[in-house]
Amino acid sequence: MSPSAPLRIALAQYDFLVGDVRGNVARVIDTAHAARAQRADLVVFPELALSGYPPEDLLFHRGFRLQVEAGLAEVCRGVGDIAVLVGLPEYSGSQIYNSAALVARGAVQAMHRKTELPNYQVFDEKRYFSAGAQPTVVDVGGVALGILICEDIWEPDAAQLARSAGARLLVVANASPYQLHKQRDREEAARARTRDVGLPLAYVNVVGGQDELVFDGQSFVMDATGGITMRAPAWTEGLHVVEFERAARGAVVPRPAAVTPELPEVASVYGALVVGVRDYVTKHRFPGVVMGLSGGIDSALTLAIAVDALGPAHVHAVMMPSRYTSAMSLEDAQGQADLLGVRYSVLPIEAMFEATLATLAAEFAGRPPDATEENIQSRCRMLLLMGLSNKTGRMLLTTGNKSEMAVGYATLYGDMAGGFAPIKDCSKQLVYRLAEYRNAVSPAIPQRVIDRPPSAELREGQKDSDSLPPYDILDPILAAFIEEDLSVDEICARGFERATVGRVLDLVKRNEYKRRQAPPGVRVSRRAFGRDWRYPITNGYRR
Repeated sequence: MSPSAPLRIALAQYDFLVGDVRGNVARVIDTAHAARAQRADLVVFPELALSGYPPEDLLFHRGFRLQVEAGLAEVCRGVGDIAVLVGLPEYSGSQIYNSAALVARGAVQAMHRKTELPNYQVFDEKRYFSAGAQPTVVDVGGVALGILICEDIWEPDAAQLARSAGARLLVVANASPYQLHKQRDREEAARARTRDVGLPLAYVNVVGGQDELVFDGQSFVMDATGGITMRAPAWTEGLHVVEFERAARGAVVPRPAAVTPELPEVASVYGALVVGVRDYVTKHRFPGVVMGLSGGIDSALTLAIAVDALGPAHVHAVMMPSRYTSAMSLEDAQGQADLLGVRYSVLPIEAMFEATLATLAAEFAGRPPDATEENIQSRCRMLLLMGLSNKTGRMLLTTGNKSEMAVGYATLYGDMAGGFAPIKDCSKQLVYRLAEYRNAVSPAIPQRVIDRPPSAELREGQKDSDSLPPYDILDPILAAFIEEDLSVDEICARGFERATVGRVLDLVKRNEYKRRQAPPGVRVSRRAFGRDWRYPITNGYRR
């Protein structure tokens, strides 16, 4: 290329399936050719693109290692006359490194080993990887590029070492999972690095769902002062070509490009839920989903998410009324199913419930009705839903929210049963905000479902407030304990009654055994129940 021509870098914001090394390799090669057709000099892929992220204990399998090594060789043979930076697990004796290989002219020209290994929240990289120690600076088209991987920009050392080694542009490969406000945090970290070293930065992130994690993309380019000159859309795959002008003494300056605005908070969460459901269902090759539709807010929101993720033809909603189901619930469930165009069935549980009570009558003799009878109704419903799931192959979606899961307001082997829980990490208050947001896009949830007081409808006149504090009190207490790790005194200092705080925290601790048996769900908060919540089931800690 001409010494005065701009350097063109393609950021490959794509979804790479964990474990599908052959498929990921093919996508890398196809994308490299597409980038070359757009006159790119370098195409940058996300962190661990060949293996998918996070590969977890697949890394320990000999066969997986052989596939990765063969895959890198295939990339070298197949990408043609374009430089490629591709993430992969690098095996060296007994060590494994989270690395990025620069491939050009049919061979690996450089290999950067990630120096900062995150080991907090959802990250367990020190379980698998050894840390690199050296900067990696490579020449692409006459520009010295400093290669970094994800966590490398969250601390100052790696960028400073790259700058000292002659880098004039930082290129960062990432697999950074979504949580609320994560893009703001990423850009603040990147801004600190650009200002530290006085260099521009190109950042590519993966997009898509992987079990509980979702990745939002939002790849970006930043100039040496920390200004954003390009930002890719959230939740959308794409190949984004950016140009860097050459300046005096080897410096480069990014040309302005499209800067997609960040989504508002609730819109970004809704996007995460849709992507999480879509990718979990499609990557497992389920033909669709089945779910219970009760006429309440949680199942109504879950149905809207499922339809947006998969299309109405792939969603089967089932109303399972009991003696306690209101006419309003029946009308609203039917109305929403018709509105969204999904298959809708009504399967009453009254006969099953009566038969179960009759079978247990002698065992229950002398004991008054209590939550047992409520839970039996929930388990009758799950018997029907799991029967439909088994017979049709459709995965069962559960509809519980984070507030309920936190305090155990859910039935083990009842409404907790299923394959995936879309709103598992959404508080009840967030559920309402998401429902209002979805209706602002287009009608999807009957307004009466949003307006009515929430109820499980498992006994006459039941309301959630009979068993729980109001959600505007419950949810902030839960967030303070679960996401901030605050003590009782610290939570009370925010204006909550000590007795209420103590009761809520006791419920959280008492119901850990239930949560361990719950299906995975989309992580959207700073701390979700699942891979970043490891509370002991059996423990003697007292507040």
